[in-house]
Amino acid sequence: MAMEYLGLSDINGPLVAIDGVENASYEEMVEIKTKDGVRTGRVVALEGKRAVVQVFAGTNGLTLSGTSTRFTGEPMRLALAPEIVGRIFNGAGEPIDGLGPVFASRFDDINGSAINPVSRSYPRNYIRTGISSIDTLITLIRGQKLPIFSGSGMSHNKLAAQIVRQAKLSGEKTENFGIVFCAMGVTKDVAEYFRRSFEESGALSRVTMFLNLSSDPIIERILTPRCALTAAEYLAFEQNMHVLVVMTDMTSYAEALREFSSSKGEIPGRKGYPGYLYSDFASLYERAGVIEGREGSVTQIPILTMPNDDITHPIPDLTGYITEGQIVLDRYLDQQGIYPPISVLPSLSRLMKDGIGKGFTREDHADVSNQLFASYAKVSDARGLASVIGEEELSTTDKLYLDFGNHFEHEFLGQGADEDRTIDQSLDLGWRLLSILPREELERIDEKVLEQHYGKH
Repeated sequence: MAMEYLGLSDINGPLVAIDGVENASYEEMVEIKTKDGVRTGRVVALEGKRAVVQVFAGTNGLTLSGTSTRFTGEPMRLALAPEIVGRIFNGAGEPIDGLGPVFASRFDDINGSAINPVSRSYPRNYIRTGISSIDTLITLIRGQKLPIFSGSGMSHNKLAAQIVRQAKLSGEKTENFGIVFCAMGVTKDVAEYFRRSFEESGALSRVTMFLNLSSDPIIERILTPRCALTAAEYLAFEQNMHVLVVMTDMTSYAEALREFSSSKGEIPGRKGYPGYLYSDFASLYERAGVIEGREGSVTQIPILTMPNDDITHPIPDLTGYITEGQIVLDRYLDQQGIYPPISVLPSLSRLMKDGIGKGFTREDHADVSNQLFASYAKVSDARGLASVIGEEELSTTDKLYLDFGNHFEHEFLGQGADEDRTIDQSLDLGWRLLSILPREELERIDEKVLEQHYGKH
């Protein structure tokens, strides 16, 4: 039953406290009425009969005596219907595209829950991004969570937009494929870039966008990924769609969580982030997957910027523990003008082996991927040796590795922001580059496969 209380006991940053509260629940939605209108909030802490409420629009203008608070008895719910595809919402799930409210067929709790491991089905098959380095070497599998580790000022936004524009299911109809795009703490020009990019390419018709701007309240930033994942789960498990969720930037989300935790007076953990950062991340990332008996799937690509390019920072560190691999962007490649600047050697996709090969991509995919990894690793050795003794003193084989490395970075890793390559084009390009090297150097490929492809592309 909804209860209303007059007055506030305390105001602290985005939080207000109300004493004498009976039967309140954690995450319960609250309406705060003032002479200027109604603000919404949610219960974030309960101490006996004292409830601490997080006010979404901030506490500016609130007074201790001139306020009444109504507890709704319900958690925050998102209005859901098939028509949310192609719509644009703010971080709290309210439409901002001028098309009016959603005529909801249901309202779901945004907090959701992780998928029960017992009900999970093992992810198979892949999602094609049209980007050679990802599709060939770090293949994205349906139901996987594969983060992108970037750095401040690098081209991760450009990469995110390209993935959204080009992503497709493998060899199947695209009617049951959708994308949920979630941006947290972005500037207005970046938000407009995403919106314009999707509109001009026609991708917006299959995208559900949630935009939280840097000028929006930080409290809304904490809600944004939960709203996005709730929409993705509805489309996947109720509308039988395969949904790709792209979330940028998880660092902005974590910093909002740190600020909120500090305002609650909680004891900080590493780098000032709350001690529950790992479990909070897990509550988001573990909402990806495939459920036994359901046709749809939820696949996640969280994007985060590593502070000071430090991969041991708590945000990438904890993300790496929870997710199934990572795509790492390299600042050196970025400065060389290579796009996308994916650093191949520290990147991996742990589920890749079960979603490629015959019946999924192409029979030679695993061999090409393994050999490209191995050969590119030797390029680093050859470059290190050349820096010591000079390139002229290198052996013929080492010079071929240098040539291979240069072509690999500029032709295989590097591709246009609007260039959409098929998996066959990417694998054929891989064979063409491997043919630069002597046949005896290709030790990771079966002899029958070599006979079929070496020097033929």
